[in-house]
Amino acid sequence: MIKAGDRLPEGTFRIKNDEGAAVEVSTGDLFGGQTVVLVGVPGAFTSTCHNAHIPQFVANAAALKAKGVDRIVVVATNDHHVMKVWGESLGGTGTIDFVADGEGKYARALGLEVEIAGLGKRCKRFSALVKDGVVATLNFEPEGGKGISATGAATMLEQV
Repeated sequence: MIKAGDRLPEGTFRIKNDEGAAVEVSTGDLFGGQTVVLVGVPGAFTSTCHNAHIPQFVANAAALKAKGVDRIVVVATNDHHVMKVWGESLGGTGTIDFVADGEGKYARALGLEVEIAGLGKRCKRFSALVKDGVVATLNFEPEGGKGISATGAATMLEQV
């Protein structure tokens, strides 16, 4: 499992660009030479992710960027079509990069793949501060916890 001090594994994600084409972006493109808040969630439009977790990052994007964050990246085990529409529905277009790990390959590479009843294999919920591809801080919600506390935008604002 990934931990603070580790370099992110190499990988690619899919996004749907403004013209509607599927495009692959690499970890180098997203994290190289930048300070990035990386947020992993089990799935787009799921109740906690959609209603409680990612809206915090949309609302606090300017504050995070004012503290030196170059970009905010949200990754989920969904396809790029869903991730684009999800970002739009949350008002995050142009503010947050919503990237797809459709087959969960990156969640596995991070050691953060989990089985969720009724949803299958997904990414464990986390947030991380990543500096030039190296994990500076890594946060997980407490086991069995409900809601968002340790992985939310307030935590990331304290860690930047």
